[in-house]
Parts: sequence; structure tokens; C-alpha cells
Amino acid sequence: MIIPPHLEIELLQGVLDGLNGLVLSGGGDIHPSLFGEADCGLLWRVDERRDDGELALARWALRERVPTLAICRGIQILNVAAGGTLIQDIPTQRPSALPHSSVTGQPRATIAHVVDVELDSLIARLIGAGECGVNSSHHQAVKDVGHQLRVVANARDGIVEGLEATDHPFCVGVQWHPEAMVETTPAMRGLFTGLVEAARM
Repeated sequence: MIIPPHLEIELLQGVLDGLNGLVLSGGGDIHPSLFGEADCGLLWRVDERRDDGELALARWALRERVPTLAICRGIQILNVAAGGTLIQDIPTQRPSALPHSSVTGQPRATIAHVVDVELDSLIARLIGAGECGVNSSHHQAVKDVGHQLRVVANARDGIVEGLEATDHPFCVGVQWHPEAMVETTPAMRGLFTGLVEAARM
């Protein structure tokens, strides 16, 4: 089921009752007013109605313990929903960081940098622990981590690349785009297989 991005909040409940799992997908930037900051002036494709709807979805999934996979923008929505904040623009606010939008103009499966996945994490069980090459197409990122979320993967520059909810059966966020990598890196299918299996329970 594709949930319309501008579905009125009061209509969401009827949709939620039929869901066994949730994917929070990629997209444009999240407005910084939602995590208590002023606009730095470098945002793009901001859609505040989409922000409101997806924050409601993420909070519902956290509260009701609905299996969730959050991808790129999705990990940022998940973090804000849990009370966290975001780096608004990596190049200006973390100038020593690696390039994180290097997929632009290249095949989406292009490996941009390495992340390190913690051994004792759900992501490790799904795709493997240790060093993992990922694609990258973002300039916002997790800054202060939300309540009951745990960092389980980082880029070598310290940018958060993976989050998990600590009191949840299956709630995983990744900063890269695994859906674009399943053909070149088959292990990425594990994230989707894990979500489906959790949703069946």
C-alpha cells in the first residue's frame, strides 16, 4: 500500500489499522522547525505536509511497535519522531566529512563510502557486521539521537548511517539506499526480507 504523502492526519488512522509493517522512504529535506532549529538556507525539496504525515506515521510505528524500515530521509524522520535533531547540511556544518551526495549523476548503486556495522545489531544480522560499502545521496543527517534509538552504523567520518529502536521488535533505519543495491550487493535484500518476516508475526 502506498500512503499518499499529503493524506490528512485525521484520515491516517483508517490506513494504519490495515498495516503490518512500514517503509519510510527517501525524499527531500525535513524542515528544521520540526526539531527546534532555524532554516540554514541550504534546504531543498522541503514539503512540510509530507513532513507532518510521515512524522505521524513514524510516531505511530514507534508507539505501536510496528515493524519499520526507514531509508535515507526515512532514518531522519525516524530520528526526529523520537525527539532527535538533524545536521541540516553536511558540507557546511561538518566540513571535514566525506562526500555524502556523491551518487548524483552516477548509477544509484555506486559505492560512495564505507560504513562500519556493529556486531551486536539487528542490521548486522540482516546484512552482516563490520565494513560495508554503501551508496550515498543526502546532505542532511542524524545529529542528536532520538529517545530509545541506538546508533549501530557509522561512516568513517562519524556521520550516523544506521539506527535501531531499543524497545521494538523491528525498527531499523539506514542512511543509504539499499533498494538500489540489491542487484549489485545481494546482502542488502536482508533488510527487506527482515521487514517482511517481522510483519508476518
